[in-house]
Amino acid sequence: MEIYSIGFTQKSASQFFGTLKEYGIERLLDVRLNNTSQLAAFAKQADLAYFLQEICGASYEHEPLLAPTQDILDAFKKKKGSWETYTEAYLTLISSRKVESVLSRESFQKKTVLLCSEATAEHCHRRLALEYLQEHWEGVIIRHL
Repeated sequence: MEIYSIGFTQKSASQFFGTLKEYGIERLLDVRLNNTSQLAAFAKQADLAYFLQEICGASYEHEPLLAPTQDILDAFKKKKGSWETYTEAYLTLISSRKVESVLSRESFQKKTVLLCSEATAEHCHRRLALEYLQEHWEGVIIRHL
């Protein structure tokens, strides 16, 4: 089972939706804590759901279980914490949430992409979430778009 990831920053709407169409994405799983910010432009929750359906024929779901807490985000972004500390805190969080048991593995049979704002997956929790699921679910292949 392939699960994809994508960030929306540093992409135009054309690039973003074009990539999703190119890969045949059927479901976008928004793993952002804050998905209604005006700074999100075309990726605000309500607009994104509409654009996904109209442009890609894909569904939109928000999954807060895979979002970091505000405290974890603030320690990393506002207080300039280390990536290692952020990683440890985030993985402890999703482990305590038992996301591998709570999320429906079957729902990932649809071509699913995890969305966050970071342009690349290198320092983004969407990569950590996918690697965590890969460790707990057999046969997961991760593709970063």
